[in-house]
Amino acid sequence: MSERLGEIAAAIRAFADSFDPALLLGSEASRAVMLASTIENIASSIKARAAARAEDCGAWTREGDRSPAHTFARKTGTTVGQAAAAMDTARKLEELPDTKRAATEGKLSAQQTEAIASAATADPASEQKLLEAAPKLSLKELRDEADRVKAAADRDAEARRKRIHRERSLRSWIDAQGAGNLLWRDNPERVAQVMAVLQGVADKKFEEARKEERHESPGAYLADALVDVVGGTAEGESAPRSTGTRRPGPPKVIVRVDLDALLRGVVEEGETCELVGYGPIAVSAVEEMIGSGAIVCAVGTKACDLVSVVHLKRRPTAVMETALQWLYPTCAVEGCGQVGRLERDHRDDWSKTKQTFFLGLDLLCPFHHGLKTTKNWQLVRGKGKRAFVAPDDPRHPKHAHAPPDAA
Repeated sequence: MSERLGEIAAAIRAFADSFDPALLLGSEASRAVMLASTIENIASSIKARAAARAEDCGAWTREGDRSPAHTFARKTGTTVGQAAAAMDTARKLEELPDTKRAATEGKLSAQQTEAIASAATADPASEQKLLEAAPKLSLKELRDEADRVKAAADRDAEARRKRIHRERSLRSWIDAQGAGNLLWRDNPERVAQVMAVLQGVADKKFEEARKEERHESPGAYLADALVDVVGGTAEGESAPRSTGTRRPGPPKVIVRVDLDALLRGVVEEGETCELVGYGPIAVSAVEEMIGSGAIVCAVGTKACDLVSVVHLKRRPTAVMETALQWLYPTCAVEGCGQVGRLERDHRDDWSKTKQTFFLGLDLLCPFHHGLKTTKNWQLVRGKGKRAFVAPDDPRHPKHAHAPPDAA
């Protein structure tokens, strides 16, 4: 079998030597990207499974490395953590035939396979749902969904919260490029509150940069926001913070929780207690956030009927705004995982309707909002995450018989 793999590798090398992308048309280049990705995914699956087999046979003990993951990482040019995760995933796939088949057929990347295998091992009933969602979600969104599945499978949310609190940590180091790094591990509600504060400051910095026609990544603005909020100054200067800088108000964090669970203090089967964008949390975490004033709570039962809310002004009400942020923790476009600086969008132009319907609102990232405004791209009919199509697509809402999104 290894000889056959050698022949395949030689054939691919020969093809790569003669491959000239300049000879491809645009559509051919796009297809080449997809085919190359499929080959890469298949190869990743074979590589991980072979590494797991090498570990079983003890081959790594003859390499002088401290662990199988160290051997795998050294030979493949990956990190030890990535190597260990790939081998662990390969073992989990033996109990997940459908995910294994999708991986060996090249339908899943190594990262997608890892996320699905991890969640499906915790809750086997989630496997098909995650496999169906994988082509539609960004990798971040798929990982978030997998994390929600794993958290939900851990029934004792209070014990989990206490364990994570005991293990909380913050460390810093200088990497090989000379850059400083921070790694913070804590309960999701604490991370969410801090990120809510930082995102508010980062959004203001983005607006300032846009006025000055400067463009940087969302992460860059968050990094500057962290320095500003903590009280230091950028570029390592020791000067005090400007007196014109104001600390932001309490962060807005959205929780979906069933009222009965909140009153009881424990989530029972079929009930929800979820931090939007982060997944299930303990009821005690919600109680603490409510007590600190650092939360806007969207109650799942015995709440107002958000679906039927109609407002006669352009800007949504506070209740509608919160519900919209709960429904769209990321851009509404299928496959777009942008979180920050999402913009409200009226599906039907408010200047014509003069009404703001909750179900007529979406949250879009600036790029997709601009594409809708300037090129008339539209989300297909429906709600939640869905496809974003060009005007000539038969699913475009302008077509009288446009089908709703399958999701």
